[in-house]
Amino acid sequence: MAKKMEHPNQGIKCAVDTCYFYMRGDHCCADKIQVEPKHAGSSEETDCATFVPHRM
Repeated sequence: MAKKMEHPNQGIKCAVDTCYFYMRGDHCCADKIQVEPKHAGSSEETDCATFVPHRM
């Protein structure tokens, strides 16, 4: 499982503000991400498997 960092993971832009790893300014602060599925044919077929719903 990914760990939450105190700073953004440079090079990863994310606008999903409902994710635990979201950081203001559309950044991801997960130490690593996993994108699935393995045999996707387009970006529309991919998902961030690192997503964790943010508890408010």
